[in-house]
Amino acid sequence: MSRSRTAAPPSTPRRSVSRSCSALHLQQRDPPRYGDLREALSGIATNLLAGRLRDLETAGVIERRLSEGGNAITYALTPWGAELREPINGLIRWSTPLMIRGPEDDEFRPEWMSLALQALFTGRVPVGQTAPVNVSVADHFIQLRATPTGIDVGLPDGRDVGAVLSAEAPIVLGLAAGVLTIDAIASAVVMDGDIAALHTIFEAPRATAEL
Repeated sequence: MSRSRTAAPPSTPRRSVSRSCSALHLQQRDPPRYGDLREALSGIATNLLAGRLRDLETAGVIERRLSEGGNAITYALTPWGAELREPINGLIRWSTPLMIRGPEDDEFRPEWMSLALQALFTGRVPVGQTAPVNVSVADHFIQLRATPTGIDVGLPDGRDVGAVLSAEAPIVLGLAAGVLTIDAIASAVVMDGDIAALHTIFEAPRATAEL
């Protein structure tokens, strides 16, 4: 028998719920405070955000925690809420053709790139090992690290990198999605360092399931 789960209140707009969950997922390395979420969800009214967070907490999707210093409330996904990560990743992968077209009239923030890259690199394992590479989008840096089991996406941690790619967001998304190649976009971007390291990361094949 499957366990009963509380559904999100019917009055909760689906878009607001998904945006709130996405913001939590975006900052999963460090549980966000209310102010962090308000900044990440540009344009949302404070009373609307507070109401959505209450709805999500009631539904069992998120929980409030004390920060490490004990002086602030942070928000984190519950174990059940964490199961939203793969559906969200799937939605990101599905919407890649729209993202590659560019933001058009939508707002785009470079820090959102990490979430998209995590989704696009899920299940892909580089052939061979290489030094980490940094990707710069509008002066926001993301580090991609090849591991035996996949590609880690995070912030630069001070280690030496094999290469740095500076490009616009749609190009980086196209590379990560496999619809663009390093050779094809060479004239439209700035690449420093070992170009072979960029090939290793962005051309990593999808892992095949063992039978």
